[in-house]
Amino acid sequence: MASDEGMLTDGQWKKLEVATLKNAGNLSSSPKSHPLFADLNIKSPTGGKGPVAGFPFRHVRRSHSGKHIRVKKEGAGGKGTWGKLLDTDLDCFLDKNDPNYDSGEGAYDELVDSPVSDPLDDYKKAVVSIIEEYFTTGDVKVAASDLRELGSSEYHPYFTKRLVSMAMDRHDKEKEMASVLLSALYADVILPDQIRDGFIRLLRSVDDLAVDIPDAVNVLALFIARAIVDEILPPVFLARSKKNLPVSSKGFQVIVTAEKSYLSAPHHAELVERKWGGSTHTTVEETKKKISEILKEYVENGDTYEACRCIRELGVTFFHHEVVKRALVLAMESQAAEPLILRLLNEAAEEGLISSSQMVKGFNRVAESLDDLALDIPSARKLFDSIVPKAISGGWLDDSFKVNSDQDGRESSQDDKLRQYKKDTVNIIQEYFLSDDIPELIRSLEDLATPEYNPVFLKKLITLALDKKNREKEMASVLLSSLHMELFSTEDFINGFIMLLESAEDTALDIMDASNELALFLARAVIDDVLAPLNLEEISTKLPPKSTGTETVRSARSLISARHAGERLLRSWGGGSGWIVEDAKDKILKLLEEYEMGGVTSEACQCIRDLGMPFFNHEVVKKALVMAMEKKNDGLLNLLEECFGEGLITMNQMTKGFGRVKDSLDDLSLDIPNAREKLELYVGRAMDNGWILPEFAMSDE
Repeated sequence: MASDEGMLTDGQWKKLEVATLKNAGNLSSSPKSHPLFADLNIKSPTGGKGPVAGFPFRHVRRSHSGKHIRVKKEGAGGKGTWGKLLDTDLDCFLDKNDPNYDSGEGAYDELVDSPVSDPLDDYKKAVVSIIEEYFTTGDVKVAASDLRELGSSEYHPYFTKRLVSMAMDRHDKEKEMASVLLSALYADVILPDQIRDGFIRLLRSVDDLAVDIPDAVNVLALFIARAIVDEILPPVFLARSKKNLPVSSKGFQVIVTAEKSYLSAPHHAELVERKWGGSTHTTVEETKKKISEILKEYVENGDTYEACRCIRELGVTFFHHEVVKRALVLAMESQAAEPLILRLLNEAAEEGLISSSQMVKGFNRVAESLDDLALDIPSARKLFDSIVPKAISGGWLDDSFKVNSDQDGRESSQDDKLRQYKKDTVNIIQEYFLSDDIPELIRSLEDLATPEYNPVFLKKLITLALDKKNREKEMASVLLSSLHMELFSTEDFINGFIMLLESAEDTALDIMDASNELALFLARAVIDDVLAPLNLEEISTKLPPKSTGTETVRSARSLISARHAGERLLRSWGGGSGWIVEDAKDKILKLLEEYEMGGVTSEACQCIRDLGMPFFNHEVVKKALVMAMEKKNDGLLNLLEECFGEGLITMNQMTKGFGRVKDSLDDLSLDIPNAREKLELYVGRAMDNGWILPEFAMSDE
């Protein structure tokens, strides 16, 4: 075929096609750098040869259809032309019939045209799934784990906003679940500032939320009130938010509603906590109570079908080990009930109502608590040992289950002594929870004369407190502070907490929020100077890595490192002492100033007594000594002498107070040049009167 002017000959087309097939993978998408055109003798419209590289001709272009197209001036081109240099805003498409078509161009264009993934968009999609799953399962630990694995912690304020806004448009159950989850994530997964920022975003968007949620103002006000009651938002959040919101906005109305409707009423904390049906702790207690009622009713009527139906309706498959445990205990308590209980467990296993793992877990829990059960059921171990073979032969207990018999029932005298100690301490602790009498408890422990079991006492105290109300938890923490001053060594506390944390997974089977509560006890012990922060590291090294105990220690560290940790932790269970540390220090300073002016010893002693913080009396000693130095009034030591004589301030508290002044001498000397000489004088007087421990020394060694 002859070549028309400006067109390729047949030979040239063939040569182009062959070269294209050979070099398809190496072709540039830009025709300007196309190597194939270097070998082609392409004529220009004037009959001359075109350039060896670049465009084959300048003024005339041929479209894919073969038509001639006149090019616009300056190379802008018309339809089917390349366009201007650097002109990228063209509506181009690929034609597979084009001899210059490169199969790789399509994939490249798809990559270029595809939108860039936005990390925030990905995060938003992921958290919606996490929240939806949480609302379905109610599993706080899984939600926390999923959020932690998601990463992108800088976006957590959005999670707070999204969780609350999704719950606002749902039932009370989801609202309660949202509040519980926020409290669980606080400081551990989501930083306090991020929760605050999330609520600020909610306040700014409440006008939009009100379009879909008519009572958005009231619901968000209750969420904020609940967050303040749960201490994940500080009360000052209200005042600061009001300053930054327009008075006419719905966000401002939310703050006013939270203040006046929810946080000003008497007993507002209890009212707010139960507004959506109560906390998780109440649910666990109610579930245990319902399980006991179902089993007792079953023993009375023997209706296995009805009992299984009631267990199924509880809807707590993850908690069926509690059914097994309580059923076995009931069987051991009553010989007549044993055949019925075994029949019920057998039926529940055959129906698939209680899984094999839940069954084994229930048996394990009973096996591990046999020592305690033996206090009420003397033959508990023997009865349990007889039930296990029946369960295995019945096929509803895995035959790999092992019973750790106590050397064929031959228990040593040491075991008897420990068992009796546990029994005695349970009575002592229960009496303390009723009387709140710390001196009496200390006397009772001294009468037992078994200091080697001090860690056991600590474990028993906290374990019993975990399953009770906040009042008892607060009392337990206050007691730990007093024991630290009077009776227990730091090593006792370390060993006691190690024992607790080693069994944290088992404790969690009975008390679903045990890990978080144990973290609070640990953190509170550090705040109360019972443990030093370094002791947490020591405890952690003695626990298995990646265990629940190790995770609990990590949570305690997070609680301690949070802003206003002291204030928050001292009020974690309602504050038995009633004040934060700063308040107590201020009151101590004022009572000492009044004493220094008036000199009424009896009134000052009464004020110290009214503080109700015996574990904090070392602060009275410290401030009295410093004030005596500053005001050159050694008469302040007369108050310490009277307090010691009355037993109001103990020798341990005196020693600790003197020690704190000694530790701060370098700073004190900047304002009181003769601080060291004065303290040496005071120490001499204290030694002479027996206020402080004999081993106290002024040397820096």
